[in-house]
Amino acid sequence: MGGRWNSPGHPLIYTSDSLALCLAECLVHVPGRLPADYVAFTIALPEDSVESIDVQSLEADWRRDLGLTRAIGDGWLAAGRTLALVVPSAVLPDSSNILVNPLHPRSAEIQLVAQQPFQFDPRLRPLP
Repeated sequence: MGGRWNSPGHPLIYTSDSLALCLAECLVHVPGRLPADYVAFTIALPEDSVESIDVQSLEADWRRDLGLTRAIGDGWLAAGRTLALVVPSAVLPDSSNILVNPLHPRSAEIQLVAQQPFQFDPRLRPLP
């Protein structure tokens, strides 16, 4: 299916630096009713296998140019330098999404720190 930072056929796990950003991303990307069975996970990544893209390094229209962001993400995946890539969120550009390459050799080093059920506030959108 692909996403903002990856083309179809290039697997990628999208995470965020905060639960609030996860909520905003869900409001934009989850069609229809919000699910009642979401779970929030906190993970830890090896710090020496994370790189970042600063929003100032991107072209001015990066939020509208899906081809540009997909090329960046696909290139990062192909290079295989790091397990994770921190990128600006197109929904909230001052916040960051963290892309995780599930096929990276260091993916086994991802640690599950915590998990908890996540309930969307029903005022956001009708729930099932």
